[in-house]
Amino acid sequence: MQHCQMNIGGTWTDAAAGARFDLIDPAKAEPFGTAPLGGREDAQRAIDAANRALASWSRVPLFERADVCVRISELLAQRADALADMLCREQGKPRHSEAVLEARDFVPVFYRQAAELGRYHEEATRWGRDPHKRLVSFRRPRGVVAVITPWNFPAMIPSEYIPYALVMGNTVVWSPSPTATAVAELLMHCFEDAGVPPGVVNLVTGPGSEVGDELVVNPGTHAIAMTGSSTTGELISRRAGLKPRLLELGGNGPAIVLPDADPERAAKAVAGACFFGAGQVCSAAERILVAQDVESAFVDALVEEQKRWIQGDVWDPKVNMGPQNNQGVVDKTVAHVKDAVEKGAEVVAGGGRPDLPGFFHQPTVLVGYSEDSLINREETFGPVAPVHGFATDVEAWRFIDACELGLVSSVFTANVDEAWRWAERLRTGIVVVNDNSNYWEPHVPFGGMSGTRSGVGRLGGRHVLQFMADLQTIAFHVGA
Repeated sequence: MQHCQMNIGGTWTDAAAGARFDLIDPAKAEPFGTAPLGGREDAQRAIDAANRALASWSRVPLFERADVCVRISELLAQRADALADMLCREQGKPRHSEAVLEARDFVPVFYRQAAELGRYHEEATRWGRDPHKRLVSFRRPRGVVAVITPWNFPAMIPSEYIPYALVMGNTVVWSPSPTATAVAELLMHCFEDAGVPPGVVNLVTGPGSEVGDELVVNPGTHAIAMTGSSTTGELISRRAGLKPRLLELGGNGPAIVLPDADPERAAKAVAGACFFGAGQVCSAAERILVAQDVESAFVDALVEEQKRWIQGDVWDPKVNMGPQNNQGVVDKTVAHVKDAVEKGAEVVAGGGRPDLPGFFHQPTVLVGYSEDSLINREETFGPVAPVHGFATDVEAWRFIDACELGLVSSVFTANVDEAWRWAERLRTGIVVVNDNSNYWEPHVPFGGMSGTRSGVGRLGGRHVLQFMADLQTIAFHVGA
């Protein structure tokens, strides 16, 4: 059994109230450890520690802060196997197809990228109308950044925020999802061993209703960076007042397969976008709109692709699809499938729970879901590939517009004009043409469109760097 701790002001500690909660292996639905059940008092202690560390850390030269991020990257690369093991145990990610990918190929990249972007980012020097003025703009640390992260990519998503906050001179109070605590502790050890000073990054574990809310409302935090559900993001926005926010929220992006698309190629890409991560990816293809001319061929190919997604022992190299994170997520997936079937959809592959321990749901293909179904209007966050055949563009847009989310979509077509026509009309932050909607790279801007419930601001490279600092202009008088 693993017994995790929080880290506040450089000290490994339990919750002030002494309470703990079980860490559950989702592939077995059994405890593998415990963690501190923190509350508001713990969050307040962490905020105080971050504020005490802020003055000294913000004065460390930027190039030295970047060097610390490089050391973190090197340590993470050295410990990639241990991190992959923990992702497998705590998240149920298949060890060989998902856990290694996150631990080895993604996480270390963010810290090195933040270091390089931080070292060489530029701001403006401009002339004024007044010939005696020299106008220079600089990025200054925001202060204490509250970082709130989910469980689906528990090592990668914190790494989309924390190194950029550090290199720009901020301190951090980090609240991970309780079901990502063991991974967070492993990352925190890397920060500590890389030489991050005490109090510069503080880890507090506990429920969002207490720990997360305290980070949002407490005047000791100065900016909020969060990935999670649209509902949580809206609550944070109501509670945060005038604090700057970077919120990457839910998606339910459509995959559109046009009449001239190759149905087999499209089905392979869509299956990956539906079933990777057991569908627990905000950029997943959670509703699929297929032109009736190719619908039959596409569905046949998609059913064949569904067979390639194997569930079972997540340590087995042959297994490429793990469980969902918790019983609540499974229940939501079951409810969405049930609602779709009750409203006329047909299950053509999968459809229920496999005979396995843990929080598994079969990779599922549905055909004929309705516009008013939960699958069309909400983020399912499960391994479901729902297909609807459309006769006209008007019908397709009616389905698309029934959902208020706007994160990622994909379009499949052999016609470049059609690709541009659809991409420029789709109100999603990313449109992927002829490939898996989960495509992304660490420097690519990622976020929701205005007028949707998919977030505020952009993740990805310089966009995060810019969020993590205020822009200050100094007007210097020269001469008489």
